[in-house]
Amino acid sequence: MVESMDNKNMKIFSLSSNRPLAEKIAQTCGLKLGEATINRFSDGEIQIKIDESIRGDAVYIIQSLSEPINANIMELFIMIDAVRRTSAKSINVIIPYYGYARHSAKKRERKAIIAKLIARVLERAGIDRVLTLDLHAAQIQGFFNKPVDNLKADKLMAKHMLENYDLDNAVVVSPDHGGVGRARGFAGLIDAPIAIIDNRDPENDAHIPTFIIGDVKDKVAIVADDMIDTASRAVKAANVLAKNGASAVYLVTTHGIFAGDAIKRIEESPIKKVIVSDSVYISDEKKIDKLDIVSVADLMGKAILRIHNNKSVGKLFR
Repeated sequence: MVESMDNKNMKIFSLSSNRPLAEKIAQTCGLKLGEATINRFSDGEIQIKIDESIRGDAVYIIQSLSEPINANIMELFIMIDAVRRTSAKSINVIIPYYGYARHSAKKRERKAIIAKLIARVLERAGIDRVLTLDLHAAQIQGFFNKPVDNLKADKLMAKHMLENYDLDNAVVVSPDHGGVGRARGFAGLIDAPIAIIDNRDPENDAHIPTFIIGDVKDKVAIVADDMIDTASRAVKAANVLAKNGASAVYLVTTHGIFAGDAIKRIEESPIKKVIVSDSVYISDEKKIDKLDIVSVADLMGKAILRIHNNKSVGKLFR
């Protein structure tokens, strides 16, 4: 039986971070993006004007907290305030990539927990719900007193790899001990064993791991991670896998930040392909042949429709 999904009294708006993804999400929901004007003054101040009536509507605002991250966060806060002052029925924030997620615990003295600060400001601004994707730290869900749905891209990525790659001799690799749970979960989806790179100092870029727990010789090694930023860790993982006899190295990750010289590092590395989602906007100059981009628009659009129709989002996790 096909479930009926209603999109009445529903408006989807895109801010500046990832409009192509927002357009695809809106299409999945059977809607066009709402009309809003975003202006920036010469000193960097942001002005947002909503160009259509949203009175009585459930409003969904799409914004990844990606580069330029601080401007995109401020843009989101301003949009929420603009919507709150218009008699909208509800304000739902769709954050495909939740930036500052690596700042989710106080590991040292005199250090801010920025992920929680963002959550508090979003709630104070007047949001009713958050929908996000593959949070870097699971505890961020608990930073909110509002409902938070944290979607997972692993099944989508696994399905894509099973349909497009030869995984008969694959092994899923965790780049360090902290990522073992993620690697084990992905390995279960593609029916493969796991291995672990014995990286005993993962936060030290100068540290080069040399040992691997598990067998990767003559195997297709799939490094599973939630994000790729500068690509330093990914390239170190690829190098040690290649030295230990892996026949090919793939990286599967949800969030492709690709900061600094990341693309150059990937180009010059043994990595054969990076399978990445479009949660973060990837500019044309970064779209090298080694990138295989999988869209999460359908997943997020279906989640929005289920939220709007008061149906369980949990079905998308099964």
